[in-house]
Amino acid sequence: MSTTLGGSNPYQLGYARAGGDRYSLEAQIDALTNVGVEPARIYSDKTTAASASTDRPGWAALLAYARPGDTTVIAGIDRLGRSGPEVLASALELSRRRIGLRSLREGLDTSDPVGAMIVGVLSSLAELDEEVGARQARSTVGRSHATSVGRPRALSAAQVDVAEQMKAAGRSVPQIATELGVSRATLYRTLAERRATR
Repeated sequence: MSTTLGGSNPYQLGYARAGGDRYSLEAQIDALTNVGVEPARIYSDKTTAASASTDRPGWAALLAYARPGDTTVIAGIDRLGRSGPEVLASALELSRRRIGLRSLREGLDTSDPVGAMIVGVLSSLAELDEEVGARQARSTVGRSHATSVGRPRALSAAQVDVAEQMKAAGRSVPQIATELGVSRATLYRTLAERRATR
């Protein structure tokens, strides 16, 4: 058996993951060998929902060994991860590396047009999830550095009372606005509205 990497013949690389569910590693490995995956090229992990996403040495070893054109064979699509996002991320990783995917239970195979389309959709969803996550992270950072985002925060009646007392004591509007965490425009408007209602 040749193990030369980068050769002209693509490999079938099996991946099995047991995570405390009904799918044992042995049953998955049997299913993979039954479709022609060589036992020496089957990688496996035992994971749980509480495990960190990095606790998949078998998956990491498969990705390190695989080359573009190889195919990863799994017993079922859920073997790619412990959650929907992790399954999507794993499919995206294979797609980015130009590694094929074949899932026995679903009859999914990227070597045929329908299978390639389905995995393409999964990969697109993962990319969208990454983009949304990055956008939310940027938005959170932006909010942490901004005095106010979007519509100015309104003052409660108690805060308006405090603002009036501070102003009567000689504090400037910019100082009061800073201490109350609102814009000067909001404070001016709120104080003017309070005066108008008296």
